Amino acid sequence: MDIVYTIWLRNVKRYLRSKSRMVGSLGMPMFLLLVLGFGLNSVVAIPGMEQGYIGFIMPGIISMSVLFTSVFAGIQIIWDKQFGFLKETLVAPVSRLEIMLGQTFGGATTAVIQGFIILVLSLFMGLDISSISGFGIAVIFMLLIGISFTAFGIAIASRMEDMHGFQLIMNFVIFPIFGLSGALFPIDSLPGWARYLTLLDPLTYGVEGIRYGLLGSSQIDPGISFVVLSGFTILMVILGSYLFRKISV
Repeated sequence: MDIVYTIWLRNVKRYLRSKSRMVGSLGMPMFLLLVLGFGLNSVVAIPGMEQGYIGFIMPGIISMSVLFTSVFAGIQIIWDKQFGFLKETLVAPVSRLEIMLGQTFGGATTAVIQGFIILVLSLFMGLDISSISGFGIAVIFMLLIGISFTAFGIAIASRMEDMHGFQLIMNFVIFPIFGLSGALFPIDSLPGWARYLTLLDPLTYGVEGIRYGLLGSSQIDPGISFVVLSGFTILMVILGSYLFRKISV
């Protein structure tokens, strides 16, 4: 566990020392929140949503921030490959599983911090959290999103050498994941085929879990959301560990 902690601490320190990275990661979520939230708040009516459209999309924007930060944590693997740090780590007499878990937890932690910043900013924009326990539920779902998609990013990065190629592939993958998650629109209003695709998207269950925690209501039972997202998280950690162990030094 010392190895896991050391690598986790390295990733967290790198993130906290990179102020430009922290501020830059806020750009897209805040843009969508301000433009879509305030721009459509008086136009779009969500049935049963007392806080209006801006309240509806805030959990989705928080999820997006966690998603993007966690997935692109996989770049750290490619970066370490190119500069030789990963080779030095892999030849050490430690388990590759511990190395992978340290990278995963480190990336997930930075993703949750990023999502937490958006959450705090949302409070100043009028978000009314249902309860303190609901806040804890939202953090749990943020953590599950962070772990699962960090492991997913590591799995992809383990098979790649080019950083730019990784970014292109991730953009191709994560934008549909976010777009189909129900973050910006109610699932119940979708046509049947689109609703089916949305329910196949693992991020959907993270968004609905956060929405339940913050607003007290969701379109999917929170218990189902927790089970599905937990299962996806376990699957991604297993896949990421398997592909990470196959990295050649």
